[in-house]
Amino acid sequence: MTEEAVTAPSLTPVLRVLRSCLHLMVAALLGLAAARAVADHRPHAPAVLATAVVLFALYVAGPRLPRLRGSTGAAALWLTAVGLVWLVLLALTPDGVWLAFPLFFVQLHLLPLRWALPAVAATTLAAVAGFGWHTHTLGVGTVLGPALGAAVAVAVVLGYQALYRESEQRRRLIEELTAARSELAAAEHAAGVLAERERLAREIHDTLAQGLSSIQLLLRAAERALPERPGAALGHVRQARTAAVDNLAEARRFVRALSPPDLETGSLPAALERLCATTERASGLTVQCQVSGAPTALPTPHEVALLRIAQSALANTVQHAAARRVELTLSYMDTEVALDVVDDGTGFVPAQVPAPGSAAASGTGFGLAAMRARARALQGTLAVESAPGEGTAIAVTLPCPAAPAGPEAAL
Repeated sequence: MTEEAVTAPSLTPVLRVLRSCLHLMVAALLGLAAARAVADHRPHAPAVLATAVVLFALYVAGPRLPRLRGSTGAAALWLTAVGLVWLVLLALTPDGVWLAFPLFFVQLHLLPLRWALPAVAATTLAAVAGFGWHTHTLGVGTVLGPALGAAVAVAVVLGYQALYRESEQRRRLIEELTAARSELAAAEHAAGVLAERERLAREIHDTLAQGLSSIQLLLRAAERALPERPGAALGHVRQARTAAVDNLAEARRFVRALSPPDLETGSLPAALERLCATTERASGLTVQCQVSGAPTALPTPHEVALLRIAQSALANTVQHAAARRVELTLSYMDTEVALDVVDDGTGFVPAQVPAPGSAAASGTGFGLAAMRARARALQGTLAVESAPGEGTAIAVTLPCPAAPAGPEAAL
């Protein structure tokens, strides 16, 4: 048993029991030696009794010394004193040899192994010599008794230390696994929070933000038409009201985690046609919608992604491209579905679009990032071709798996 084992919180109950048993053994053996000397009326009975009392007092005082556990030198001095008194007792009575066995454990407990083993060997030799001196014989039993006691004590202590080291390694491994699990849970939580934040940002950008932007444009057009053209202003106001109703429906769908209203009431091509018609009425642009190939049912996440990308692309065209004409094409192929949005606007340099959230972004740049994120989430690709003065072409391609049997909500 080492000092580390003594202070280990997980093993304190076991050590308390072992210490108590050791103390009881020392007290019982000293009492037995003194009682036998007095009962047998041995000539040195008073000396045996006095030596046993001194040895017991010294043994009891040892654990109460504050430096005994923290200093190997202090422990060695205390063990030397105990050993000297024990030698006196061994010289007075052969019953003193019994104290060798608990002394083995005390030495192995308090001293480093490199010091404890020589101390145990010296105690064994002293026990053999003392008992042989009293019996005037040195037989096999006289030597084997103390030697076997020393061997048992060393084996028990070394086995305990091995078990303790294994227990400590297991405890550290469990602590490391617990810490790693906590870190992994925290990382997964942070990743989930980030993914949910990105999803909310995409939804708000592609629905509420775009709807509010359309309402703003319509109200601004109505303001310019007043008071000379009240009829035109009224038409813009009605369109703004319709956009507000649609935006409110999107907000309710967003809160309830439902599919877009346009997809709930019809197919993806029909939803894109309504989107193009609404954009043309609100912006004055010429917006054409074409469908290529035979329309097939797509999984709901694919339809939602394509509709949202189309909304974002048309909104960017209205707000930034200064275009006169936009063409939207939905193409159904054998294993893929593609959406192309092409305008004849002013164009831009895609590589110079600032990242969303950067200081240079100033509230722009999130639309393209959101579109790419939607395509990437479905193992698709999104390409942007543009140059100043040459318009812009956005092409998204998604793999075309079989549609699920029942509808599923996707955002």
